[in-house]
Amino acid sequence: MNPKPLWTPRLDDIEKSHMSSFINFVNTKYNLKHSSYLDLHQWSVESYQQFWLALLDFLNIKYSGKPNPIVNGNLMKPGLKWFENIKLNFAENLLSRKDDVIAVEAYHENSEKKTLSYKKLNNNVATVANYLKSIGVKEGDVVAAIMPNIPETIVFMLASSSLGAIWTSCSPEFGENSILERFTQVNPAVLVATDGYTFKGKYFSLSNKVSKIVDKLPNLKKSVGVNYIKEVVSDEHKFISYLEILKLYKTDTLEFQKLPFSHPLYIMYSSGTTGKPKSIVHSAGGTIIQHLKELKLHTNLSSKDKIFYYTTCGWMMWNWLVSSLALGATVVLYDGSPFYPTLTHLLKIADDSNINVFGTSAKYIDSLQKLEINLMDKMNFKKLRVILSTGSPLTDDNFEYVYSHWKKNVQLSSISGGTDIISCFALGNPILPVYKGELQCIGLGMDVRSYDNDGNEVLLEKGELVCVKPFPSMPIYFWNDSDGEKYFNTYFAENKMAWTHGDYISVNEKGGVKIYGRSDSTLNPGGVRIGTAEIYKVVEKISSIQDSVAVGVNIDDDEKIILFIKSDKELDLALEEKIKNELKAKCTPRHVPYKILKVEDIPYTLNGKKVEVAIKQVINNEKVLNISSLKNPKSLKYFKNLPI
Repeated sequence: MNPKPLWTPRLDDIEKSHMSSFINFVNTKYNLKHSSYLDLHQWSVESYQQFWLALLDFLNIKYSGKPNPIVNGNLMKPGLKWFENIKLNFAENLLSRKDDVIAVEAYHENSEKKTLSYKKLNNNVATVANYLKSIGVKEGDVVAAIMPNIPETIVFMLASSSLGAIWTSCSPEFGENSILERFTQVNPAVLVATDGYTFKGKYFSLSNKVSKIVDKLPNLKKSVGVNYIKEVVSDEHKFISYLEILKLYKTDTLEFQKLPFSHPLYIMYSSGTTGKPKSIVHSAGGTIIQHLKELKLHTNLSSKDKIFYYTTCGWMMWNWLVSSLALGATVVLYDGSPFYPTLTHLLKIADDSNINVFGTSAKYIDSLQKLEINLMDKMNFKKLRVILSTGSPLTDDNFEYVYSHWKKNVQLSSISGGTDIISCFALGNPILPVYKGELQCIGLGMDVRSYDNDGNEVLLEKGELVCVKPFPSMPIYFWNDSDGEKYFNTYFAENKMAWTHGDYISVNEKGGVKIYGRSDSTLNPGGVRIGTAEIYKVVEKISSIQDSVAVGVNIDDDEKIILFIKSDKELDLALEEKIKNELKAKCTPRHVPYKILKVEDIPYTLNGKKVEVAIKQVINNEKVLNISSLKNPKSLKYFKNLPI
């Protein structure tokens, strides 16, 4: 019996979609006869070089030179080069619009609204670029930010990329150590930081933390303060305010440094499962072509739309959201708690401001469902066309809740990818129906398969997510990984000719995808990926704790962190509170475990690595794979039948 779709696109909407336009485009260009998305997708991975070339033109990406060869190098290894003979600038592609249409619409939890037109955005970017140039920022320099999700963050990112500098950022709520673990690896030339931020109506000053961080970044040419909460006082020796830059370096001339397609644009950070977070470098060309494919084709975004995603500037969805500027859309930002001052505050903004594409986490939707909040009684969502969800899989109940309590006629698209590819493997689709529990399709150009433990492809069965063909948003390299060894070991060590992502998936006969969660040890509470190493570094500094291990356990349709400690002292309330307070202060509140349990021993591999995955398998009554690789396999017995 075929499942009944929760939503089906209307025929005229299908015909008007960018996806249908692209099908017609490639049919004409290559004399093809594609009539369905499955046909188009199969062609996009079988003839992937033709596909990416067609996409480059269809998306109207600004570049110079001849786009041949399309790809050069060992196809599924680090160092692959795309479109070596063309040059472009990322910022130029996002700033092609220069009129009075609103580019950025920003809200705060106090409902304060700020706007920035495309004309004003161009002018502010030109001014900041002028300043950066004046202090010697050049191609390849790193500009780092500790910033909330506000328009100024976009301005500094675009100004940096206009010069060919590399942008990297951390959210303000990150602890000092967490920020330094990332930024000391990449030695930024400039630091941009806010004076503070608010969350749930409370003000958090950053002045002291930022000052300490500045002192530990020896290569800084200058630090820039953005007066978000209170006025920033400038210091002529090492600190200047954003307001002062706007006054002293004002210019209308914005120049764009044309750079190779594979020139570095962003440094993103892994979750740090096995040590320091890896510094993942993404290219300007790979980012823009992948993002615009997902935004224009899979999300059906146009210049008349408003798009929103609830995100911080330390999550790749911020980068993804900002790329919407290249399509001339209005990007809507929000900074603060989504549930303050009311539980529906964020959705009230979406309703009042006529957002067309609303993005959030599965955890957010689940939280509203658990509270049994019915939005149909409160809001119209007249313009809302697409709801996007990522971070973790939506449950069947989550799907049904949205259609019964939010809006019936809406495309609910669960999407999945990650920091590693700064984009998605599985996405929404305006020409396909929505079925509960499923991601609508695998993204164009992404040759995604499901592999069993023996490396064989399986259909309709849970397996490891692998991608067997190259794509432009593969990282160009890891920072401080000159021989590419870390890069290779991260994605290709398990299946040498396939990208192994670390998710369990299944793919059905109609192309729908189910995501079952992480296959590695990365924690994912509330859809936010957290590295276990970040927890261990804090917990194991507590004198009474000898060792620790953290795993994610599914409880009430969400992943919860369970922390196990090895200690010669009793796990009492005082020790529990100390652990939680230390993690909250030195990492983030998201790092605080749901439950802390004491065990007698913790399993390790023969080469000295903790085995979180094996513990998770024991807790879930699954077979432990590769038990022969364990140094102390008997320790697994302590994780059976625990009160979780």
